[in-house]
Amino acid sequence: MCLNLRINMYSLNCKGRLLSWTDPIVMGILNLTPDSFYAGSRIHSGEMLISQAEKMLQDGAAILDLGGFSSRPGASEISVDEELERVVPAIQLLARRFPDVCISVDSYRYPVAKAALEAGACIINDIGAGDQELMAELAAENQVPYICMHMRGNPGNMQELTQYGDIGLDLLDYFIQRKAYYIRLGIKDLILDPGFGFAKTIEQNFRLLKQMKGLDILGLPLLVGLSRKAMIYKTLGIKPEEALNGTTVLHTLALEQGAQILRVHDVKEAVETIRLWTS
Repeated sequence: MCLNLRINMYSLNCKGRLLSWTDPIVMGILNLTPDSFYAGSRIHSGEMLISQAEKMLQDGAAILDLGGFSSRPGASEISVDEELERVVPAIQLLARRFPDVCISVDSYRYPVAKAALEAGACIINDIGAGDQELMAELAAENQVPYICMHMRGNPGNMQELTQYGDIGLDLLDYFIQRKAYYIRLGIKDLILDPGFGFAKTIEQNFRLLKQMKGLDILGLPLLVGLSRKAMIYKTLGIKPEEALNGTTVLHTLALEQGAQILRVHDVKEAVETIRLWTS
C-alpha cells in the first residue's frame, strides 16, 4: 500500500486575501521588458497583458508575477523611473480587471515595490533578497508576503560570483541567517527561492536542484524558477523557445525536492505536472 505523506498546509495573507494550499501551486510570469531572455514571455500592450493574464488564470495560476526589469545575466540597467512606468500601470490594469487575483511585483528596488503595493500588488518578489534593507522593511510594514531569492551581486556581474564550498550547505546557512533577520523585522509570510541561474554555474544549478530538499528544515515554502532557463537550453543545445519539455522534467525533480511554488512561463503544463505528480 502506498501512503501519500505530502500533507503540509501553506498559506499566505495577501492583503486580507488568504491564499492556502496543500498541493504545490503555480505562479505565472508576465514580463514587461523588451529584452527578457524568452521572447515568448514579453508583453507589448495592455491588451496583450490582459489576454495573457486571463489565459494563465484559466489554466490554473494562483499568482501573477509582474516584472519590468530583466534579470537575465548581463541585462542592461534601466532607471527606476522607467521600471515604474512599465510596472505600475500594468498592475493597476490587472488589479481592476481581476480584483481577486494575487499579484506579485518582481523587483529589487524599493520605490518600485512601494508603488506596486499601492497600485494593487500584494506580494514582493525580491531577487535581491533584502540587500536593500528597505525592501524587507516594506514587506514587514505592509504585512505582505516576501519572496527572498538567493543571489550574489547583480544581474550584470553575478556570474563572476560563483565560488561556493558546498552549494547546498552554503544556501542553507544563508537562508537561516536571512530567516532570523526577517522574523526580527516582523515579516509573517516568507517564501524562499534558491535562485537558479543567479550567481551559479550550470553544474551548480543541477547540484543545487538535487540538494534542495535540505532547505525543508527551515519550514518555509520553496519557490523555484526553472522555466526555460539556460541550465536547460544550454545543456541540451537548444533555444529557450524549445525548452518546454526540459522545463517539465526539471519541475518534476523540483517537486520531488520540496518545491511548493513553480514560477513559470507555461502555466497549463506546470499545473498538469503538479496534477500528475500528486495523483
